[in-house]
Amino acid sequence: MPARTNHRSPRRLMPPLRLRRLLPLVLLLAMMAMLMLRGYVHSEILADHRIRAEAPADRVPRQILDGGPVVDTRGGRATSLDVPDHRIVLTFDDGPDPKWTPEVLDVLKKHHAHAVFFITGTMASRYPDLVQRMVDEGHEIGLHTFNHPDLSYQSKRRIDWELTQNQLALEGAAGIRTSLFRPPYSSSADALDNASWPVTRYVGSRGYLTVLTTADSEDWRRPGVRQIIRNATPKAGRGAIVLMHDSGGDRAQTVRALDTYLPGLRKQGYAFQNLTEALEAPSAHTPVTGADLWKGRAWVFLVTTADDLTGVLVVGLAAIGVLVLARFGLMLLLSAVHTRRTRRRGFTRGPDAPVTAPVSVLVPAYNEAKCIENTVRSLMRSEHPIEVVVIDDGSADGTARIVEDLALPGVRVVRQHNAGKPAALNRGIANARHDLIVMMDGDTVFEPATVGELVQPFADPAVGAVAGNAKVGNKDTLIGAWQHIEYVMGFNLDRRMYDVLRCMPTIPGAVGAFRRSALNRVGGMSDDTLAEDTDITMALHRDGWKVVYAEKARAWTEAPESVQQLWSQRYRWCYGTMQAIWKHRRAVVEKGPSGRFGRVGLPLVSLFMVLAPLLAPLIDLFLVYGLLFGPTGRTVAAWFGVLAVQAGCAAYAFVLDRERLTPLISLPLQQILYRQLMYVVLLQSWITALTGGRLRWQKLRRKGQVAAPPGESAVAERSAA
Repeated sequence: MPARTNHRSPRRLMPPLRLRRLLPLVLLLAMMAMLMLRGYVHSEILADHRIRAEAPADRVPRQILDGGPVVDTRGGRATSLDVPDHRIVLTFDDGPDPKWTPEVLDVLKKHHAHAVFFITGTMASRYPDLVQRMVDEGHEIGLHTFNHPDLSYQSKRRIDWELTQNQLALEGAAGIRTSLFRPPYSSSADALDNASWPVTRYVGSRGYLTVLTTADSEDWRRPGVRQIIRNATPKAGRGAIVLMHDSGGDRAQTVRALDTYLPGLRKQGYAFQNLTEALEAPSAHTPVTGADLWKGRAWVFLVTTADDLTGVLVVGLAAIGVLVLARFGLMLLLSAVHTRRTRRRGFTRGPDAPVTAPVSVLVPAYNEAKCIENTVRSLMRSEHPIEVVVIDDGSADGTARIVEDLALPGVRVVRQHNAGKPAALNRGIANARHDLIVMMDGDTVFEPATVGELVQPFADPAVGAVAGNAKVGNKDTLIGAWQHIEYVMGFNLDRRMYDVLRCMPTIPGAVGAFRRSALNRVGGMSDDTLAEDTDITMALHRDGWKVVYAEKARAWTEAPESVQQLWSQRYRWCYGTMQAIWKHRRAVVEKGPSGRFGRVGLPLVSLFMVLAPLLAPLIDLFLVYGLLFGPTGRTVAAWFGVLAVQAGCAAYAFVLDRERLTPLISLPLQQILYRQLMYVVLLQSWITALTGGRLRWQKLRRKGQVAAPPGESAVAERSAA
């Protein structure tokens, strides 16, 4: 957990701040839009699966009911046409299907037969190559609506939409329009009724021929190959429009029946033609050019992109599920190992325990007037011998003067011009009198036992640095409670895990200790990154030092109290961590301790601190989609399953840290809102890194609300009373 840093002039700022904040939001909205487009094309959005029961037919003209299967209501007419004898128009509904349509086309090609394919817009949008193949091989295309609703339930506006979108998909797939139309759930002309006839008339007014059927193969029932052939065979050499399907289920019987049906009826003198060929009419196809063609192609491109993106998101969702469960599993297992190891009776880190050598405590401060007195006074209650060095980094609010006026024993003030936190810490190291150095923030307070607990691991001469247990002092607000959960559940369980794996990635700036010789060997604090504490920790690992965690070394820090301040802090943390990972990337190929950290620590940090938070919002994205468009039950169950795992892990972490479980009430809300904020922050960091930008150093506004550790505050209040 990188610590707060002081204000510093930016090297370069790009892209502009507003753009960096806008791009993540645009990306999130784009992903949601792609999901909705995919849902629309897969009939998960705006789909209407109602089917109207049979109605009276007294308003349907008798010549239509007794006429042929091709109904022409264009220009106010009400006529019908029949197919001449010994001609069969094979029609296939509901496609194209990626499995069955190619097999149907192969059989038709084998027997040199043509057919009419009544395509839905959803399938044509997803499989445009199959539509193009139909046209290239001489077949005719008809519309079957976009989402396959029963049009008798729909308004004229919805009917127009279904036809227009169906044509748009056809234009994008094959560069043509068609004048043929078949309503979903239709059959023969004598089945028209008072509900479907107005639809037929309206569709005709839009310029379409309505193509019904003469013979229904009923292949959708899968009655067997022989029965399909029997149903599809016209009687006494009469012409027919035969209904089959190339989509909507298992069409294996249809394909086998077709391979027998075509040569069999051809021997009986039948020809298999397109509808317009059989009627000796002009082609139903009209080529499209210009804007209409480009609109169609753009539509197909968007649908293809949405399908591909959804596939990637599903893989990402699976990945984040694996990462979340793997992280929680590792944290629970290894934190239990760490707890058993460090809490057993007589546990010591090395032969020189206990460590009683005096310690230098460095407090870098920039405009900490509201907090610095609380910080220094908490150190004066230390049970371990210390000196305190406050490094005033060019404060303009009298921070240094406040400390000097306290005139506390063992407290010194070192002043310097504003140069940033790393420079202030290096100045403090140069002025420190002792070999063990504790670093803390100017807005943090220590418990009396903190320093002593923090330096005990130095009993092991191989230990170069120790991470303390940073805790949120101002956790009474909602945003403070969320950060409290994050600190206890994430940061501290993580540190137990990393301690066992010997690859601790960060010594928190709020509470950390270093061996002076270790700092000197790696060149002290660096300003190469905005996460100087992560940078120095990785450098120590690469130099062969152990970095461990002291859970009893508690420090209480003032967490940001507004979304804007939290955004600024986490933005710098994320970006700084990415900088540190990149800076130390060569550790992956190095030998010895550096290589071990590079091949264990860096991948874990990259997965759990960079990749996982970036993918985590997919859980909520699919939650919203599932709630709106289904399957709602499974979606809610999956989300609450993930939440239950997180809640269990959080409760375990709180018990280990001896914290009350009350803040966990806000965990569901934290997962919904807080995760989105962290996602946008991390995405901003990626954008800044990829565009070569340099994030400015920032100073958070403090209120001085953490005056003492919670237990001591209560004792002080009782004493004062």
